[in-house]
Amino acid sequence: MPSERTLVLVKPDGVQRGLVGPIITRLEQTGLKIIGLKIVNMTSEMAAEHYAEHSERPFYAGLVDFITSGPVVAMAVSGPNAVAHTRRLMGVTNPQDATPGTIRGDFATDIGRNLIHGSAEVQDAERELPIFFDESEIISYHRANGPWIIEA
Repeated sequence: MPSERTLVLVKPDGVQRGLVGPIITRLEQTGLKIIGLKIVNMTSEMAAEHYAEHSERPFYAGLVDFITSGPVVAMAVSGPNAVAHTRRLMGVTNPQDATPGTIRGDFATDIGRNLIHGSAEVQDAERELPIFFDESEIISYHRANGPWIIEA
């Protein structure tokens, strides 16, 4: 099965609450592979590019204010069906509706503080990853336990 790449952000609330480790653990425990990782302060320009599709929505200004309010942890993640897989692990956008066992279902309570972003579609991942990573910052490597995670 071919591998996909996706962007995952631990938002400022997740960083401030000390949930970076548990979130990374959840991703890795399911077999997803971290191929890029950094902590960044998003600029207004980065946020505008990242959230361009929401620019006409009434919540846009608040979204930009929040995402630029503190550091985020940006991850490039790979694996079979990485986009859909990550979205399932995250849970639905509104934590009140998120299933227990998902990141949002277990750790979040407010839609405005929902801890994590993951690309919604492969095309979104292709657009979003370069906002945070130069191609040289994304690495490829063989994980020794790969055959135990994904059937060849």
